[in-house]
Amino acid sequence: MKITILYDNTVTVPALTPDWGFSCLIETGTRNILFDTGGNGRILLENMAILGIDPASIDDIFISHQHFDHIGGLSAMLNENQNAVVHIPPSVRGIKYKNQVISYSTPSEIYPGIYTTGELNDIEQSMFLDTQKGAVVIIGCCHPGLGNILGTFPDKKISLIVGGLHGSEEYEVMERSEKICPSHCTRHIEDIKSRFYDKYIPGGAGTVIEL
Repeated sequence: MKITILYDNTVTVPALTPDWGFSCLIETGTRNILFDTGGNGRILLENMAILGIDPASIDDIFISHQHFDHIGGLSAMLNENQNAVVHIPPSVRGIKYKNQVISYSTPSEIYPGIYTTGELNDIEQSMFLDTQKGAVVIIGCCHPGLGNILGTFPDKKISLIVGGLHGSEEYEVMERSEKICPSHCTRHIEDIKSRFYDKYIPGGAGTVIEL
């Protein structure tokens, strides 16, 4: 599995454009999944082009929640790819493209070994992906709380957490994960880095994590 952060407030590849928002590409070997679309479609597509990622190669688009910094690039992506399956929480509405759109209000298996928490607290869904080392958890903004998100699948060993953690100070919950890559809206990145130095992976557009 390969995870590439495409859109973030900071960059690790200088040629990329930083902007407030989040998007990453998850390559599982069977599906190419775009998790969120950042806040600006032009920036998203430009960053993808610099990283050599063809929008037509995306099989699925997973939207965590309806805030502009996660859904702002969706129209631009759907203009480029009307074959991708779009996975949304029920609070996201108004997608008027020919793409298949699937809504999740409860925890569901999307594909074998790939899960959504369903919409938690009427605002956000997160993704779990099984690997040989444990589950990879991709989070947009962590609005429902990290404990609530991880508690959706309590029996899963957590290998990696990637994404925005907002103002979370649930450090005991973070201990469950072998690695953590906080990005985007995470307010306490420096605190997380100092507490979990051996687990910490720097975020930013251009970061690549291979498992």
